[in-house]
Amino acid sequence: MVSAAFASRPVKKLCLFDVDGTLSLARQEALPEMLATLQALRQKLVIGFVGGSDLTKISEQLGSNAIHDFDYAFSENGLTAFKLGEPLPSQSFIDFIGEERYKSLVKFILHYIADLDIPIKRGTFIEFRKGMANVSPIGRNATIQERIDFEKYDLKHGIRATLVQALKDNFPDYGLTYSIGGQISFDVFPHGWDKTFALGRVADEEFEEIHFFGDKTYKGGNDYEIFTDPRTIGHAVKHPEDTIRIVKELFLSN
Repeated sequence: MVSAAFASRPVKKLCLFDVDGTLSLARQEALPEMLATLQALRQKLVIGFVGGSDLTKISEQLGSNAIHDFDYAFSENGLTAFKLGEPLPSQSFIDFIGEERYKSLVKFILHYIADLDIPIKRGTFIEFRKGMANVSPIGRNATIQERIDFEKYDLKHGIRATLVQALKDNFPDYGLTYSIGGQISFDVFPHGWDKTFALGRVADEEFEEIHFFGDKTYKGGNDYEIFTDPRTIGHAVKHPEDTIRIVKELFLSN
C-alpha cells in the first residue's frame, strides 16, 4: 500500500523515465508536449525520472523546477535523489573507490584518449560526479552537431566499446560497471550503482507496478539493467515522441 503522500493518485503505480532520448533529445530541452503529457500522467499516478547526468544538466532539459515537477527525481542513477522535492541520503563514488585507485583510473583514461585517433576532440574528457565518473572520448564540450557526428562514427568504429574493454582488462579488481549511454560518453560506477539503484529508493512505497521507459535498453546500454529488472515493466522507446505515444496508449487513453 502506498503512503499518504501518494494516496490521492487514483492509480497506485509508478512510471520512471530515462532522460536523454526518452524525455528529450540528448542534452536538449524537453518539448512542451512532453512536459504537458507528464503532468497529465502525474494526475493519475506517481512519476519520476532516472538519469545518469547530474541534476544541473537534467534541470537544463526538464526545467529548473524538475525536482518539484516529478514525484521522484533521480540524477546520477539515483545516487542523488529527491522525493516530493525533499532530498534523500546520497552516496559517494570517491568514498567507494578511494583516491589512489581513482587517480590510477583517471591517468589510464587520459593517456588512452590522448593517443586515440578520432576526427575531433573538444574538452572535458572525464567528468567526476558524486555517484560516478563520466568518460567521453570526444569531450563533453562538443556541440550538438559534433555529438551527432561522433555517435555515427562510434557506431561504425566502436570507440567507446573498445575503451570500456580496455578498462575492464586493466582494472578487473575495481568492482566497477561500465555503461554506454547517450551519444558521446559512458558511465563508470560501482557494481549495483546502475539505474536499478533507484528502485531501492522507492521500495518502501510498495507500488502495484513500476513501469520504466528508456531508449538504451539493449545489453551494454545504460537502461538495460533497470529495463530487464524483475521489479519493473520495461518499455523500449526510439525517441521522445515514442514515449508520449506509449504513455497515452497505456495510461491516458480514457
